[in-house]
Amino acid sequence: MRAGLWPAAFTVVAMATTGMCAAQAPGTFDEAKAWEHLRQMVAIGPRPSGSTGIRLTRSYITRQLRNDGLTVEEQPFTADTPLGKVDMLNLSVKLPGRRPDRILLTGHYDTKLFRDRVFVGASDGASSAAILLELARVLKATTHEFTYELVWFDGEEAVCEGWDECGRPDSPDNTYGSRYYVQAARQARVTDAIKAMILFDMIGARNLKLRRDRASTGWLNEIIWATARRLGHSSVFLDSDIEIGGDDHLPFMQAGIPAVDLIDLNDYPQWHTPEDDLEHVASSSLKIVGDVILAALPDIEKRLMR
Repeated sequence: MRAGLWPAAFTVVAMATTGMCAAQAPGTFDEAKAWEHLRQMVAIGPRPSGSTGIRLTRSYITRQLRNDGLTVEEQPFTADTPLGKVDMLNLSVKLPGRRPDRILLTGHYDTKLFRDRVFVGASDGASSAAILLELARVLKATTHEFTYELVWFDGEEAVCEGWDECGRPDSPDNTYGSRYYVQAARQARVTDAIKAMILFDMIGARNLKLRRDRASTGWLNEIIWATARRLGHSSVFLDSDIEIGGDDHLPFMQAGIPAVDLIDLNDYPQWHTPEDDLEHVASSSLKIVGDVILAALPDIEKRLMR
């Protein structure tokens, strides 16, 4: 394995030494901070891959991470899409633990490309990018056994109207960033260092309903849903299953890495409509998911140390 267990395609682009201010409680998920991140990204407008909007979003994410004293890594790549080649870029930060082996917390920061509507993706894109920013701040101030890596994927959304409209079986029109990340990790021979992957996707709905994805790793589902019950959030983490299909966790599972997808898909009628806006998302949903994951991480670490 290479030094630091990082795919070679990542390059360091920013570093700061600013510490957390005294008002920020270490280890506590700040609902207001997460909401402000979501609001700022929605204010940028549509953010499809290769657009000015996603470049502005990338700058915002990088700036917030720098302000929290974190080093940002960039993983640029060119995706071969049905609309031609599109330059994309994954962002990542690493929070060292006692072990170099990694647990990944991930989501996407792009929005789906539409030509006939203004799509700002409050839940589908902004919620996952926002929760990762706040989790990075919280986890930076905690001690943990494993190294945490937070990754913002580009290109999760398709460039065509439907995912199956113009993709090919061996080259789907989606998950460009996660597929490239796994490809780079394979080439750098560091996939064995990735012990688990947690994916956030559409977790901002005002009436959030999360169901267990049948394709996700069973023990990860069990730990997260058990933690939600313990914290009194069974009305959000429902005791039912769903078939998600293609999402950013699948390339990791195909590489033999345990992964779980947290997504409110079937219960969010605003999905891929102009109504996926601030009126249909809530800061409380970000808080619930953030609190559950932070409480579940110690049990996930224990499971990995068996």
